[in-house]
Amino acid sequence: MSTHSPGSEPSNQRKTAQELSPAGTKVSDKSETQGVQRLGLILGLLVSAQFAVVLDYSIVQLALPTVRHDLVMSLADSQWIISAYGLTFAGFLLLSGRFSDIYGRKRIFLAGLLVFSLSSLAAGLASTETVLISARMVQGVGAALASAGGLALITRIFGPIGKLNQALGIFTAVSSAGFTAGLLFGGVLTETLGWRWIFFVNVPIGIFATALASRTLPDFKAERAGKGSIDIPGAVSVTAGLMLLVYGLSEVGNGSTSMLTYASFVAAGVILASFLAIERRATSPILPLRFLERRTIFFANATALLTFATTVPWIFFMATYFQVLLSYPPINAAVAMVPGALVYFVLGGFGAPKLVAHFGAKPVLVGAMVALAAGMLLTSRLSADSGYLTEILPAMLVASVGGALSATASNIAALAGTQRGEEGVASGLINTSRQVGGPVGLALTVGAVGVLTHGAGLVGNQTEVVSALQDGFIFAASFAALAVVTSLLLRGKPKGQVTVAVRESSPS
Repeated sequence: MSTHSPGSEPSNQRKTAQELSPAGTKVSDKSETQGVQRLGLILGLLVSAQFAVVLDYSIVQLALPTVRHDLVMSLADSQWIISAYGLTFAGFLLLSGRFSDIYGRKRIFLAGLLVFSLSSLAAGLASTETVLISARMVQGVGAALASAGGLALITRIFGPIGKLNQALGIFTAVSSAGFTAGLLFGGVLTETLGWRWIFFVNVPIGIFATALASRTLPDFKAERAGKGSIDIPGAVSVTAGLMLLVYGLSEVGNGSTSMLTYASFVAAGVILASFLAIERRATSPILPLRFLERRTIFFANATALLTFATTVPWIFFMATYFQVLLSYPPINAAVAMVPGALVYFVLGGFGAPKLVAHFGAKPVLVGAMVALAAGMLLTSRLSADSGYLTEILPAMLVASVGGALSATASNIAALAGTQRGEEGVASGLINTSRQVGGPVGLALTVGAVGVLTHGAGLVGNQTEVVSALQDGFIFAASFAALAVVTSLLLRGKPKGQVTVAVRESSPS
């Protein structure tokens, strides 16, 4: 991350304007103004792509009960619609950063947008669960390419002119807004146009963004062409191992105890063990194991993983609670969940950094995990007769406060355990921990519900559905309780200025 003196910014802006102007032209005051305007357009384009990537993770939540009905999917199988996207996103996020270094940031960003758009079309046209889940896997790869390429471009373009923190602040706020908007849009589109439109809407936007980006984004030479290595075996093995694990858990959730189910667990264990061996020998591993040996880094990432292992199942079951048990239409369920999403946007994006700056990361993180665990336990007491204002909303708000504070505080805690020059590795690792935690936590929770209901899931009379939902909330709460422990094991850091860092590239 670049530092600059106040007097250096105009010359840096002039330099950037020159980079964004045709070769050989002199930068005038007018062209400087045009350069600044183009910078605004570039930032808008990059954060819009991130908005779509985040939105696609949350937009499916309110559509799941409808998709499950239309494609005749079980509860355990439907979680693949989320997990397939999250796991490929996580498995290829750091690898995509390496690709952007070697093959060019703009090229990788454009490739990600195109893959994301075409796979969205395939998901919208899917007539079977296999096609839909496969399309979601490809979507995750496209999202990883676009996200990593976009972050690298922001760092490269806005770092030299001293505007990186400002750009990243906008990037973070837009990401939070994407999560909020996804819940609302998912409900609106599902009820008005049908669930397929939660995917179709990405297609024209993605194609337009790709065309605009190809004309607007500057070309930068690959800075590490021919240097280092690409840890493709690491990315493929961790993704395959986690998917086999999730598959086994989903089969358990469906009540299956076949040899194939047991074989999937064995294969997952073997492949994940081979992944660790690959990472120990890799020149540029996607998971720097020695980096994780530091206490603060390890427990910050463990807390982030457990946070998402709690919140993703919570949202999954809340969407089911509103639509299956309370018979809310999708749009009503979306509106019911918006207050919690707004807490994420306001508190996570703006309030949490100030609290961490005042109190330090560890106290805020411990308090956040206690709040998340408490909110989950309150949610587990909900029934078909619970009042929205008196019981449902308070439980949602408590859980949302915990989740929002943790998302920011865990990121800061992870960065606090780094040395100068390691911010990129740390922020990439914390993002990957979150992306892994969500699908794995969801699979474990849905699998546990399947075992407790003998494979019935949420099928049965009202009493049985309430019991199954409560079991799911309680099981997810156990992840939050474990996260209280991991956050307590963090080393305390003095209060002070919060530093924002971004993963520009994969570890080198």
